[in-house]
Amino acid sequence: TLDLTCRRTPCFAKFAEMEEMVNMEAEINEVQPLLLSVTIGSTLQFYFIGKKCEILQDMNRHLEAILKEKRDLRKRLIKHRCQESLPIEATYHKSIVELLTEAVTFIEKLESHLQSVRSMPQIPHMMNNMDTTLSKTEMLMIELEELTEQILKWEELQKEVYSS
Repeated sequence: TLDLTCRRTPCFAKFAEMEEMVNMEAEINEVQPLLLSVTIGSTLQFYFIGKKCEILQDMNRHLEAILKEKRDLRKRLIKHRCQESLPIEATYHKSIVELLTEAVTFIEKLESHLQSVRSMPQIPHMMNNMDTTLSKTEMLMIELEELTEQILKWEELQKEVYSS
């Protein structure tokens, strides 16, 4: 009878409801930081994706401008400009042809020249590497000489053993 009366009393029913509410609040409090971190993470991800997209669009515009300039430059180089330039005296034609040949050669080799200039700051590091390599090579040469001497001594010993 006590069990039956306990269940019917509103006190224990309210207690069970309060316990369920506390459990639900605890679950909400556990899930809420996870949802917040996921929301912040996705927001940051969208922000950085937007930034990357802007950077790529800027780069694309820059490359399009370069291609347009390249096309315009090619058109200008292909186009005959004889009528647009000042006349050159016949005595200078040979010099101009030689100068243009050298200019074309220079332009063709310009990238390699620029690469050489860019690599100049790396020269001290490369020199250190070469010094280290030279030291290692010298050590190997010394070891090789020692091994050669040992082989010659061993060969002489072998000759003495076989001769006696």
